[in-house]
Amino acid sequence: MHHSIEIKQLSFAYPDGHPALERVSLKIEPCEKVALVGPNGAGKSTLILHLNGILLGEGVVQVCSLPVDKPNLARIRGMVGLVFQNPDDQLFSPTVYDDVAFGPLYQGLPDAEVRQRVQDALAAVGMQDYAGRVSHHLSMGEKKRIAIATVLSMQPEVLVLDEPTAGLDPRARRGLIRLLDELPLTMLVSTHDLHMVKELFTRMVIMDNGCIVADGLTDELLNDEALLSAHGLERP
Repeated sequence: MHHSIEIKQLSFAYPDGHPALERVSLKIEPCEKVALVGPNGAGKSTLILHLNGILLGEGVVQVCSLPVDKPNLARIRGMVGLVFQNPDDQLFSPTVYDDVAFGPLYQGLPDAEVRQRVQDALAAVGMQDYAGRVSHHLSMGEKKRIAIATVLSMQPEVLVLDEPTAGLDPRARRGLIRLLDELPLTMLVSTHDLHMVKELFTRMVIMDNGCIVADGLTDELLNDEALLSAHGLERP
């Protein structure tokens, strides 16, 4: 059986020599949903940027048994849907429809298939009535849903999200958690929102100083106050 994500001994240093990841290893199974937590500067964002080849470090990164390397980048970026913390980094077209259609058009799909993909992706995030709207006039919660739709339209194998609930009001946050719970995809979510982690993820991975310091059942790790305190986390 293949793993959706398999990382072995991944290390990465930025050009100034600062080590951001040190010998990180991680496996995530198909349709498993995993939370990635840790203090600022722990290496979470650096790690997720390796999953679709934005960064390439030393070690092995595979998605659905395919190595993440330069020859495979186009395929990998279709397989890994990366949703950034700030949706304005993802939304740049005149309308919501254009934003969600961008990926399938880039893949060279025929117009009818693109239209169907946009319709399906918007329906999946509960935004089917927003196709003609201007993305930049939407609320933060609406933008986050559209940003997720822009990657769902590519029909990815894996969904990777960076701080999905950041900046949301309680109602939008609640709706987004419900959406993530319902999506039938392998998911790795980097977050500071431990209340969401407790509610949504049975498995939690804690990073600190570029290393994985704990990986286990969410309930067990969240009840280990000494572990949480040692790595700048507070029990929800």
